Amino acid sequence: MNTGELSTGITWRRVVEADFPLLKRWLERPHVARWWNHETTPEAVARDFGPAARGEEPSQDLLVFLDGEPVALVQRCRFADYAHDFAELADQVDVPRPAATIDYLIGEPGHAGQGLGPRVIAAIVDATWTDYPEVAAIVVPVHAGNRRSWRALEKAGFRRLAEASLEPDNPIDDRAHVVYGMDRPEGRG
Repeated sequence: MNTGELSTGITWRRVVEADFPLLKRWLERPHVARWWNHETTPEAVARDFGPAARGEEPSQDLLVFLDGEPVALVQRCRFADYAHDFAELADQVDVPRPAATIDYLIGEPGHAGQGLGPRVIAAIVDATWTDYPEVAAIVVPVHAGNRRSWRALEKAGFRRLAEASLEPDNPIDDRAHVVYGMDRPEGRG
């Protein structure tokens, strides 16, 4: 896996168990909790992030740094590794094969809305073409109400592929999602 460093000061590495208190704090932040709706007890964070941190499952949880400061979390996986989880999406949207997906959050409120999201997304996407040479596209479903998230995808070069009715992460939301995608650039694999 690429541990990435770009001239933008953005770096990342896999999440390790010592990062769980930081993830817990981020998941409790209102701007994150609104869209991630995640249990934040230490046990729940360990349960949900532990298998990837230990390499026991194929997804990757990446802790992203800006100039050495942790600022974001990106989750990345191939659809084929979680086909059951993505069946609802594949029933409604023509997902290129093989494809990957990402999910992301900016941890600290002071970094949200400052243009960091598109930079993080672009950096991880660029590395994904190298880290997953078989992947033809990256497809990302986002709740339609999460405008900041889908605007960050657009600014990072993604295009809207479709609208879909998907189970929301937060039960207060309806099923309306927008689906964004990016094909592997020519010459990248």
